[in-house]
Amino acid sequence: MFVVQSYSLAVLLTVVTMFCWGSWANARKLAPPSWRFELFYWDYALGVLLSALVFGITLGDTGGVGRGFIADLAQASPSSLAQAAFGGVVFNLANIMLVAAIEIAGMAVAFPVGIGLALVLGVILNYLAAPVGNPALLAAGVLLVTMAIAMDAQAYRRQSRRGVSVSAKGLLLSLASGIFMGVFYRFVAAAMYPHAARPVAGLMGSYAAVFVFASGVFLSTFVWNTVAMRFPVMGKPVPFAHYWRGTLRAHLAGLLGGVIWGCGMSLSIIAANRAGYAISYGLGQGATLIAALWGVFVWKEFRDPARGVSVLLGAMFLCFIAGLGLIVLARST
Repeated sequence: MFVVQSYSLAVLLTVVTMFCWGSWANARKLAPPSWRFELFYWDYALGVLLSALVFGITLGDTGGVGRGFIADLAQASPSSLAQAAFGGVVFNLANIMLVAAIEIAGMAVAFPVGIGLALVLGVILNYLAAPVGNPALLAAGVLLVTMAIAMDAQAYRRQSRRGVSVSAKGLLLSLASGIFMGVFYRFVAAAMYPHAARPVAGLMGSYAAVFVFASGVFLSTFVWNTVAMRFPVMGKPVPFAHYWRGTLRAHLAGLLGGVIWGCGMSLSIIAANRAGYAISYGLGQGATLIAALWGVFVWKEFRDPARGVSVLLGAMFLCFIAGLGLIVLARST
């Protein structure tokens, strides 16, 4: 299988992950406005699975290092398979909760609470399990990125000109999403052997682990998304029959979103073999910066900015860049 040997290449892959994780939601805008997110999500989950399969049968069977993709899956122990799949189940629940939190409380609450908590918790858990990198630089980088997420949220709040009241349900969903989003990565990492070039019996390499993770995402969608359709946080329940009424454009939009996110996940896990899980996860969660860039420069969400918004956005970008830079340096020192 293809294995990353260079730290520079590992950093590049995590930057691509950041772009993927920060861009997949744009595919939602390609679907018709009437196409509910719950319906979009079925195709999204399938796209995540398909991207993992493509990575497995291509890069997973390239080169003479480690075990091939199919052989890796065949020898994996039940516990390893369960851990990676459970990571997909946990991520899927977190993702659906985050979307629900955004629907109820808006980005101004969901992102700083959900993604901010996930970033801090994820980096800490992955560093404690596999302490790679300078902890002081890593902590400083995470702090700066968390501050940037808070600034981004405050900018959205000022721009929306809404009141300061916060939905208790939205806040609880954001907290729960952040906890689940912060722990899912560790389950996948625990199913993998530590060194890509030295396979361990029963454990999996990057490609097999991500495929099993993606299988967990896809299969758990039949539970989590079915609940979301029957008990939506906003709007009326959505009958599953409506899925078959979708246009080709609507279904392709969901598949594209899933493929984009899934590519980011594969690259993040591939890069983690060289960069370390804490750094790879931390850089990937800089996706909020990319989402903000889309919002500012493409979707013009801050056209005619409210008072102080431009300053907040400028400070946010500076904190993000500085924080991500420290996270990168944490491994090279």
